[in-house]
Amino acid sequence: MVDEQIVARRVTSGAVVAAMRSVPRHRFVPAALTAQAYQDKALGLGPGQSISQPYIVALMTDLASPAPGERVLEVGSGSGYQAAVLAELAEAVYTVEVDAELAAAAADRLAQLGYRNVHVRCADGRVGWPDAAPFGAILVTACGEAPPATLVEQLADGGRLVMPIRRPSGDQVLRLYRRSGDGALEARDVIPVRFVTLT
Repeated sequence: MVDEQIVARRVTSGAVVAAMRSVPRHRFVPAALTAQAYQDKALGLGPGQSISQPYIVALMTDLASPAPGERVLEVGSGSGYQAAVLAELAEAVYTVEVDAELAAAAADRLAQLGYRNVHVRCADGRVGWPDAAPFGAILVTACGEAPPATLVEQLADGGRLVMPIRRPSGDQVLRLYRRSGDGALEARDVIPVRFVTLT
């Protein structure tokens, strides 16, 4: 998976590649889909929910560039897979999931796998996690027209925010934001994507 789907597509950060090799993706997908766990495609978790394809997880992680000593916020825990990858790189990961059943399952799974530096909360992800801010990186795993202002406020100076954005044409693009010292956001579009809508 890592060699054919990630490294071959120019995600070359040694830390990200090591994290993708370390996390057992088959533990984060429904049992009926275990045989497809390492294929380069999104897999359903239930109505309106999915686990992103490995390449997108690696790319978003690479763009966010989580570093040792940083706190990272993830909006949209899903199965907990992206949080586990981030936990291999950051000091602490705070992940928010609006679906109570998914949040509970992700928390249990991450605990069973020994990820003690991941904190899971069932809440509206647009609110973020104010009491753990500021964050060096924020990943939003659902699409919106712009990053919620509450999340931007929780981004540290120099921090990175990665989010799929719906453009006026209706298509989606993965966008990287960087917050400068004066609070302004610099944006860069990366690749076309397709994500569920942020709720």
